[in-house]
Amino acid sequence: MNMNNRNFVRGLCLMAIALLFGLVSLNYTVGELSRSGPGMFPLIVSSLLFVIGVLTVVRSHFYDPVPLDYGVKNIAIILLSLVGFAVISHYINMILAIIFLVFCSTLAGTSYSVVRNIKISVGLILVAFAFKNFLGLSLPLY
Repeated sequence: MNMNNRNFVRGLCLMAIALLFGLVSLNYTVGELSRSGPGMFPLIVSSLLFVIGVLTVVRSHFYDPVPLDYGVKNIAIILLSLVGFAVISHYINMILAIIFLVFCSTLAGTSYSVVRNIKISVGLILVAFAFKNFLGLSLPLY
């Protein structure tokens, strides 16, 4: 087991996140497939994520290891974009927060495209409107 293999570590992280959410979902009523409770959906999604994590770990043993590098600058950019999203959503509105999140987080990537960021922002804003209007979620969009 090589902890310097990006694919191996990626699989372990997926498995850890899946376990966390899967165990928390057991605090809710799961129900049955014919009549599911509030814990059913997160349990199914976390189970699928766990399987993907296991497959990723197994697959990492059959391919050449990809070195794991820790980009502190990129981690800081992603954390800043998430904190900024939360603050802007709370004090201003979620539409501006989504735009900030997309434009800030893509600074951590290898290429930067304003046109691509606009498309992603519009797509995420449309998803947020769908969640608000069709699912009845209380999102501070405006």
